[in-house]
Amino acid sequence: MSELRTPQAGDDQAPDIDVVALLMRQHGDIRNLFDEVEDEVEQSQGEERRDAFRRLVRLLAVHETAEEEVVHPFVRRAVEGGEQVVRDRLVEEKSAKETLAALDDMDTDDPKFMPRLMQLRTKVQEHARAEERYEFTHIRRSTDATNLAAMAKAVKAAEAMAPTRPHPGVESATANVALGPVAALVDRTKDAVRKAMGKS
Repeated sequence: MSELRTPQAGDDQAPDIDVVALLMRQHGDIRNLFDEVEDEVEQSQGEERRDAFRRLVRLLAVHETAEEEVVHPFVRRAVEGGEQVVRDRLVEEKSAKETLAALDDMDTDDPKFMPRLMQLRTKVQEHARAEERYEFTHIRRSTDATNLAAMAKAVKAAEAMAPTRPHPGVESATANVALGPVAALVDRTKDAVRKAMGKS
């Protein structure tokens, strides 16, 4: 089997100088991968469908890890009512991760796969719209171009370190540490983000 190629925001060679634009491109990549998995299901291409789904799982995990390490802490600090905004996003993320974990344990040929995939897509799209409305617009209003670029760099660093599987119940760095084997990965992710943002 060929190596999985998961699209990452920035593959289009656009400069990553704005964290909001970068995350919006990731939302587009996620929508495209949902389309690809659904197309493969309709065409009954078993191995291609499994590969598309694995790429979707990885991209969702990468995106959420980046947000948990970069976006949520900024929103908590800089956006009025940010603590509640982040709390609401974490509830949405947990629900989506639970659905994704159930799907990940299923064969893509299972008749229950497609209805669950559609549930996941709905949850992910609702979550993305909420992020765009309640986090992304406020991030742009709350900081300058230099900080937007620094956060974009940190998101790219988090992408490189992100887990390939989502872990329901792990919507914070503290919860990540409790998982044991994942703790080293989380520590490396945090270190990469801090280094990218010029923090020790």
